[in-house]
Amino acid sequence: MPLLITAILLGIVEGLTEFLPVSSTGHLILASELLGYKAETWATFNVIIQLGAILAVIVLYWRTFWAVAVGLLKREPASWRFLRNLLLAFLPAAVIGFALHKQIEALLGNAIVVAVALIVGGIAILVIEALVKRASIEPGVAAMPTSRALGIGFIQCLAMIPGVSRSGATIMGALALGVERRTAAEFSFFLAVPTMLGATVLEMVKNRHELTSGAVEWNLVAVGFVVSFIVAVVVIRWFVGIISKRGFAPFAWYRIVAGSLALVWLLAR
Repeated sequence: MPLLITAILLGIVEGLTEFLPVSSTGHLILASELLGYKAETWATFNVIIQLGAILAVIVLYWRTFWAVAVGLLKREPASWRFLRNLLLAFLPAAVIGFALHKQIEALLGNAIVVAVALIVGGIAILVIEALVKRASIEPGVAAMPTSRALGIGFIQCLAMIPGVSRSGATIMGALALGVERRTAAEFSFFLAVPTMLGATVLEMVKNRHELTSGAVEWNLVAVGFVVSFIVAVVVIRWFVGIISKRGFAPFAWYRIVAGSLALVWLLAR
């Protein structure tokens, strides 16, 4: 397959799945198996194009980020609570992710782990959807108690297992802790910015020689970045609307079906 087509496809997969509770990393790993390319060759590419998805959040929610920044300068309590909750939720992933970086990398090459995690995660979403009926916390990131923000941060660490889904873990974890649906989704989007930025910087530092030696084809990275940004913008707008009407069950059933098909295919080949 031509490299340009591969870059476009990976950009689409990243943009489609990064903010949905279906696991972008898991889909990229399965895509490498399905398309037959070497996953390790595209590992750095896959991490860098996440910046396109991060940019989508910043562009769509620029008013929120701007209001928080201005509020911090004015020492407004709500803005400081927003920043506090974001940093608290980011902290566990930063510490645990750095400490277990090598173990996490070892899992990234295991497509069977991804398939099983998709199935288990789908079942978990259905269970949480059935048990959680009402939010106990007022809407808004700033209204979230510190204990809930930190709890969501620890739950996010489950996404270090490929196939679990960072957005899925944070959103469903927030719902289980009493956070309202829209706030849970938007907090997951906001939390993606420091989390994904940190993962990208760590990967770039680790592969700095590859990045500066000319081994990385930056024209392909640029294509993947732009594609992931455009697709992520569309997905985020659509996602917030659909969860308000239909909840998360459609994504749970998708995970179960996709994971089951992938597992059968991987074991049978």
